[in-house]
Amino acid sequence: MMRLGLPSIRHFVTNCSNKMSATDPTKEKLIFAPNRYQYTKASLHKEDLEGKDPLLLFNDWFQEASKDSAIQSPESTTLSSARLPSGRVSSRLVLLKELDHRGFIIFTNLETSKKAQDWETNPYASLSFWWESLQRQVRIEGIVEHLTREETEEYFQTRPRVSRIGAWASPQSTVIQDRKELEERVQSYKEKFGEDESVLVPAPKFWGGIRIVPLEIEFWQGGQYRLHDRFSFRRENLDSDYQLVRLSP
Repeated sequence: MMRLGLPSIRHFVTNCSNKMSATDPTKEKLIFAPNRYQYTKASLHKEDLEGKDPLLLFNDWFQEASKDSAIQSPESTTLSSARLPSGRVSSRLVLLKELDHRGFIIFTNLETSKKAQDWETNPYASLSFWWESLQRQVRIEGIVEHLTREETEEYFQTRPRVSRIGAWASPQSTVIQDRKELEERVQSYKEKFGEDESVLVPAPKFWGGIRIVPLEIEFWQGGQYRLHDRFSFRRENLDSDYQLVRLSP
């Protein structure tokens, strides 16, 4: 029996989309089914993760990513926060600056930044690390707590002097007229603190560190045909122990 050649679903959808966009350009798909590749690097097994401290496991993965020449900024992470009562979510790339046995630490303007304002109404945050060449992702959900001024100052003094001055000059996320306004503010603080490296530029009171203390840490290893390996260390509250579970991809 002769089999008739039938058009593929993708061919059918594309033709329909083209016909719609011919009459209404706003119906055109700007991006549709981008090319993809298979994840074949590695796999994860529950028996290899059981009994491990998820923060130490994250550190192992981070150190591996740091040694990979294809990953220029392993500390880059997407930080998400949500404001109540609207529930509106915002995300941005930030840099992980510290990891300790309690959680993940970043620094920001604690008065004017959008994330800080979100945390005033909702003290939860999430982080997502993506290391493409390793085909790995780590996702963290947790509760935000503030670092002490001493902890903030310890990190702040590791920053280049101009970066420390920049923290004073930038009311983060507020509207400014133009770049000239920002540069003038930087110049005014340069004049205030001077150029003598021996003269301390302290951390502003409105600038500081926050620690995201995990309630859940998920380790994701890409798998062929999207059959990824996902394992989650999760706990009900900060005083309970983590439970390890496998998640469906």
